[in-house]
Amino acid sequence: MKTMFANGVRGAGTLFLFAVVFTALMAGTYQLTRKKVLFNEEKAKAALIAQVLPAKSFDNNLLKGAKLLSAEDGKAMGNDGDSYVYLAKKAGKTEAAVFEATAPDGYAGKIKLLVGVAKDGQVLGVRVVAHKETPGLGDYIDVAKSSWIEQFKGRELTPQNADFWKVKKDGGGFDYMAGATISPRAVTAAVKRVLEYVAKQPQLFL
Repeated sequence: MKTMFANGVRGAGTLFLFAVVFTALMAGTYQLTRKKVLFNEEKAKAALIAQVLPAKSFDNNLLKGAKLLSAEDGKAMGNDGDSYVYLAKKAGKTEAAVFEATAPDGYAGKIKLLVGVAKDGQVLGVRVVAHKETPGLGDYIDVAKSSWIEQFKGRELTPQNADFWKVKKDGGGFDYMAGATISPRAVTAAVKRVLEYVAKQPQLFL
């Protein structure tokens, strides 16, 4: 009985020691790789944000120029969590802003977007960051699949052209693929909401 108890204690001790060593190794690995992972993530994010801005149109660090919007402002662009705007500056002056936006009504769920807007209200570019749209059908909203999303570039929203901001099937001016209307309809509405928000926030570009 004593031998069995002793063996049990030794076994438990061995497992405990293994757990401590394993945890220490994992913690050490995390600390060694954490900075590199964060650096790579920030680099990838900055590159994606830059895609919706003209080349050489800014000279600041876009991530460092990020501003956290209020929950109310975030909701205005369809977001339900933290929402940031990235200010693009040239010689210290804000020339454009890149907004995080969400189209909540995609065919297969939420469509995450980045929308670049110039200080004059013109769309500089739009990119889909994440989506779950049907491959080969609704995923043409992704620039990696087609050039569909490029049609927003150079557009602006005015009181006179509000009806243009729909897909053609709904009487608007934006193209769509037959049989796959929901995804572009959601993206178009989301970009329009960003422009509506920008029109009410002129102080962003001061």
